[in-house]
Amino acid sequence: MAIRKYMVLILLLVHLPVWAVCPVWSPARAHEEISQLQQQITQWDASYWQQGVSAVDDGVYDQLNAQLRQWQRCFDEEPQAEVVAPPISGTISHPIPHTGVRKLADKPAIQQWLRNRSDVWVQPKVDGVAVTLVYKDGSLVRAISRGNGLKGEDWTQKVRRIPSIPQTTKGLLANSTLQGEIFLQQEGHIQQKRGGMNARSKVAGMLMRQDNPESLHSLAVFIWAWPDGPEAMQERLTLLADAGFGFTQHYTQPVNNADEVERARTHWWTSTLPFVTDGVVVRMAKEPPARNWLPGQGDWVVAWKYSPVARVSEVMDIQFSVGKSGKIAVVAILVPVMLDDKRVQRVNVGSVRRWNEWDIAPGDHLLISLAGQGIPRIDEVVWRGTQRTKPTPPEGHFNSLTCFYATPECQQQFVARLVWLSAKEVLDLEGIGEAGWRELHQAYRFEHIFSWLALTPEQLQSALGVSKGEKLWHQFNLSRQRPFTRWLIAMGIPLTQVTLNASHESSWRQLQACDESHWRQLPSTGERRARQVIQWRDNRQVNALSNWLAAQRVTGFMP
Repeated sequence: MAIRKYMVLILLLVHLPVWAVCPVWSPARAHEEISQLQQQITQWDASYWQQGVSAVDDGVYDQLNAQLRQWQRCFDEEPQAEVVAPPISGTISHPIPHTGVRKLADKPAIQQWLRNRSDVWVQPKVDGVAVTLVYKDGSLVRAISRGNGLKGEDWTQKVRRIPSIPQTTKGLLANSTLQGEIFLQQEGHIQQKRGGMNARSKVAGMLMRQDNPESLHSLAVFIWAWPDGPEAMQERLTLLADAGFGFTQHYTQPVNNADEVERARTHWWTSTLPFVTDGVVVRMAKEPPARNWLPGQGDWVVAWKYSPVARVSEVMDIQFSVGKSGKIAVVAILVPVMLDDKRVQRVNVGSVRRWNEWDIAPGDHLLISLAGQGIPRIDEVVWRGTQRTKPTPPEGHFNSLTCFYATPECQQQFVARLVWLSAKEVLDLEGIGEAGWRELHQAYRFEHIFSWLALTPEQLQSALGVSKGEKLWHQFNLSRQRPFTRWLIAMGIPLTQVTLNASHESSWRQLQACDESHWRQLPSTGERRARQVIQWRDNRQVNALSNWLAAQRVTGFMP
């Protein structure tokens, strides 16, 4: 969280187009929404600056802060252009202020910044908490938290208990002020796989707690600034390493252009590291005199952060769909966001029960990431609006034995059954999807899920066009010769293809002769599943369909 809160806000707004459209709110509601979010952010600020605890992930904080500023602009409540510094969280003045690091959005921005700059170096942007170390006459005399960059808390006693931080120095370092990042040491951490692990909050918590001093032994420091130190970066790195600050030398390398910065960034993203990192820092070796350092004024150093693995997006709508088995699925429609190279504008919430547990309504803000195979998922609800109206799920009792026949209340499940039976692994009706089925059903008002078998070539051509209609009629005709087990699957029998193959039933008459004990003996079919098969077979609508298929001379159904 730290210095980014008041230094990179404008940059965030430029690169977060998610909230570019102003919400349609009355002035009263706008004031209420803005006030509530402002109050929450103020509480998060107080928690971080005064207690050293990150109550919310940095990425979530940044994105909601950008959302707040967008709303303020939309409704003429924008604060002053000058970004206000956070409250002073300590009484100890830094000998040299922390400048913070300006964040750049992408490679072209890095390329632009590098123009006319030379002797440039890149480092990992270590994720921890910033600290000032003051050495006098060879001894560590003061350790100060960043605070607001000008004043911070006295962490001297805590830092003296961190074995990896040198307590004494010599030579040029004997009387020096160093700035760096206290971090939690990791074993083979790969940022791409393990992410941020809430490392900053963990470190802050260790330094704030009064008990368990042994936990401090797992901390270390990465020095990223030696104000008024040697002008040559290589000399600076060597002296720091000799004094016991070896991480800086090991993870600092020269770069000449944006391509080299990108390579280093990618390498540290995918390689094992002893710390958590959220990007890279690019800095010039030549720095201005320390007397000129001020928060927000460090134009000789910039950061290029990794793209967030999760993004915050507002829920625009909640939609329900009834699947072929009768289960109601809930989907949240989102303001589009980019995750990796994927544009995400909808996310599956799950069942109605799961939706109620999440308690998601339009206007809420969700943290979205990508699960395996790039499927969007909900990580958490990060913000709920002040006025929350939740839609009502579809009425009716749906299950695996409903909606074989078309009725007004069965519309969704009926269409889902049509889409299912046309799948490659079922009847393999190539060239027709949900839109095509809806078009045919609207034109000829199907009685049941197999009514399409009775359509003539002329009817299909009239609804879908000559070429497509003719091709589809041939597909429909070929389906009559599909294996009997494929038709059973199309009818929703609660068994897999593998189990059906093991049963060796090749006709509806044989299937009717099987009792429950027969089905229990098949692979992956226990007592419960066998009972479901009997219920399905004895269902009135299923039997009516079997008779209709027999009349259509479909394989396995004829007497």
